[in-house]
Amino acid sequence: MEQSMIVPTLEMSNLDRVLWPGEGLLKHDLIRYYIEAAPYLLPHLRNRPLVVRRFPRGIGQEGFYQKNIPAGAPGWLQSCPVEHSGGKTTTYLVVDSVETLAWLGNQACLELHPWLSTADRLDNPDFVVFDLDPMERSTFTHICTAAVAIKELLGGLELHCYPKLSGATGMQLYLPVEPRYSYRQTRGFAEEICRRVHRAYPEITTLERKIGKRGGKLYLDYLQNGRGKTLAAPYSPRPLPGAPVSVPLAWEEVAGEMVKRGEFTIKNILDRLRERGDLFAPVLKKRQLLPPL
Repeated sequence: MEQSMIVPTLEMSNLDRVLWPGEGLLKHDLIRYYIEAAPYLLPHLRNRPLVVRRFPRGIGQEGFYQKNIPAGAPGWLQSCPVEHSGGKTTTYLVVDSVETLAWLGNQACLELHPWLSTADRLDNPDFVVFDLDPMERSTFTHICTAAVAIKELLGGLELHCYPKLSGATGMQLYLPVEPRYSYRQTRGFAEEICRRVHRAYPEITTLERKIGKRGGKLYLDYLQNGRGKTLAAPYSPRPLPGAPVSVPLAWEEVAGEMVKRGEFTIKNILDRLRERGDLFAPVLKKRQLLPPL
């Protein structure tokens, strides 16, 4: 990972640009959110290559994903050059400061997608993730049922996982592990757990990769466990009406279906954080070993 010793300086522009028209939220609202959420957001971004999704004209127009740090970016930004197959090198941003978050806000980055591995252990993820992706026939009850089933399966193996709303329509479970496994190993572990859940709930879940063949069921996606694959970070905004965020949950909230999709937004998530703290903090600390299946 490369780091500059240049003192950060920020130049903001178009602070009155409307990013979420339905809510009247402007670019300066996004920047303020990133600054205020920094104590909770930064730990989940630090030392990880980052992919962002930018919407320079707001969510009313098409956005785009960005992996490379753009030309003309400040020299004090931390970066992580990563060589991919074919010899192509991508220079990812690594977020290490509130100034970097503010810069991202000024770039109209409405979605933050960190890697599942750190810059110093790119090939060894420290999470196994289960992405519960609802289709047209899926209900929130189906999502919570599958999530609890995964939790109980892992619990039987003396493993602990942690749920979060994606901020869109689904839910994701993070299983923190020691960064000693390959992506092939973590993907294989997630696949076996998902297959067991599907056998238990074939009427509401599917492992079918092709959308047209999923029958409208809840897709248990284990393929996100791949080098360079990303999920929205905890507390990342989403470029959707309402300005929702990806928010960690307590298991009682999942089992009791006590929350609603879209309930937490950049306008109210800070109140929850001040009250409950970062429910995803254990994900960064509780490293576990994977048992054989």
